[in-house]
Amino acid sequence: MINNPKTARIVAVVVIAMLVITLAASLFGCAADQKAASNDVDPDSGLKIVAVADLPAEARDTLKLIDQGGPFPYSRDGVVFGNLEKILPKHDRGYYHEYTVRTPGEKDRGARRIIAGYGGERYYTDDHYQSFRRIAEGTS
Repeated sequence: MINNPKTARIVAVVVIAMLVITLAASLFGCAADQKAASNDVDPDSGLKIVAVADLPAEARDTLKLIDQGGPFPYSRDGVVFGNLEKILPKHDRGYYHEYTVRTPGEKDRGARRIIAGYGGERYYTDDHYQSFRRIAEGTS
């Protein structure tokens, strides 16, 4: 218990200042967290995270098509992805589906894909399954 009124005021000011700083950090930290998503690592997969805004425009277009349920421009879009490389978290066959991300200048499907999991998670590869990044949800 603080018996000195002057000390009590100082403690009150310090406590209020700490609350204001904490509130400001949480408010202003949200935007920084979304931008930092490109450097973060997904705890479930161990893969780097990429913000939707940092994906190529064609990948963002593919995400929109997935959200709409198509129509998809390639006949192989939506087929089961087998995860043969074992880079993505292990799940039963049929859990993942792949979608082509158009590559300007390519005559075929190119190397870019989005892999969508049954649980809503999505992954991006631009090197035909050699590496993946988890797509951060809510950062479009």
